[in-house]
Amino acid sequence: MGERWPVLENVPSAHDVGDAEPPYHEHEAFVSHNTRVAHSYDPARLLLIGPAWVGDMVMAQVLLQVLRRRWPRLQVDVLAPPASVPLAERMLEVRRAMPLSIDHGQLGLRLRRQVAKDLQGQDYDWSICLPNSFKSALIPYWARIPTRTGFRGEGRRLLLNDPHGLDKRKLVRTVDRFVALGLPPRLPQPTQLPAPRLQVSQAALAAALQRLGIDVPQRPLVALAPGAEYGPAKRWPVHHWITLAQSLVQRGHAIWLFGSPKDAEITQAIAAAVPEALDLGGQTSLLEAVDLLSLAPITVSNDSGLMHVAGAVGSRVIALFGPTPLRMTPPLSAGAQPLRLEISCSPCGKRECPLKHHRCMEDLSPEHIIRQIPQT
Repeated sequence: MGERWPVLENVPSAHDVGDAEPPYHEHEAFVSHNTRVAHSYDPARLLLIGPAWVGDMVMAQVLLQVLRRRWPRLQVDVLAPPASVPLAERMLEVRRAMPLSIDHGQLGLRLRRQVAKDLQGQDYDWSICLPNSFKSALIPYWARIPTRTGFRGEGRRLLLNDPHGLDKRKLVRTVDRFVALGLPPRLPQPTQLPAPRLQVSQAALAAALQRLGIDVPQRPLVALAPGAEYGPAKRWPVHHWITLAQSLVQRGHAIWLFGSPKDAEITQAIAAAVPEALDLGGQTSLLEAVDLLSLAPITVSNDSGLMHVAGAVGSRVIALFGPTPLRMTPPLSAGAQPLRLEISCSPCGKRECPLKHHRCMEDLSPEHIIRQIPQT
């Protein structure tokens, strides 16, 4: 039986960060005479209720670029959980990033009321609520923000006064859903969008290198991100990561392993088998990872938040997809290369393989990835 080759997916409608901006007509939906909010005024201050997932926060930056093109003087503050809100500090469009420290799954009504009360003096005239939960729309409502935008659902009719319907067949990608909330409901979606952009702090990068006691590698650097928050089904097997790292070392590459503290067990296992690899799993903050990933010309990653982070700082991403649908959260950066196998049971969308064989990731051999990385 012949070898199964991965499908090399094209990244849909993502502009290179360095390319020219899309033609103006691609964004004509944002001119004032077509914009519902601008019928009465140009918004001055926006409160963006941000998502909890790191990858979703990176994709939210595309919405901010689109809004800035329409309203260059719009001031944007972001309120989001501590796990994702640091990324807002690296978005040029954001004036202030504010953490909302409520545990996942907790309603936190008292704290939400207090935060809303504190925000009433900020003179926001518009809020966009990216999460679709009922609780995420409470703060803009209690803060008495005049225009409160979000998707319908979860009984939010009384909380949102600019509700949008969500047609998941037309708005398949998460990034398109985010951008749609910056549009009046009846206007068409732009056919081209900019790629996400995160700013790199050279001073913070130098401080991170010094704290970790490492130098910029002299050999071509490949970053590996073997973790995935959603569940084990999204993770390429550890033995494949080890084989990949060993092959890249033999070919003259430097290898840095990235991940959260939850991924440390995985990165430690890889580093134990490949001593030349530098294990940074659980050793960096999210913002330190942003800066350090900018040093890697290539990043190999599961479908994870770090996949989106790496692309947003200019690393060419090779993304490994198995159980999750590529069409929803593809890497959006220039030159990104998603890989997946055509298997009848994939994508299943499950946290763990329901068939117990995990073939969508097991059968994606390291040789498929190595062929995408140029020789040193």
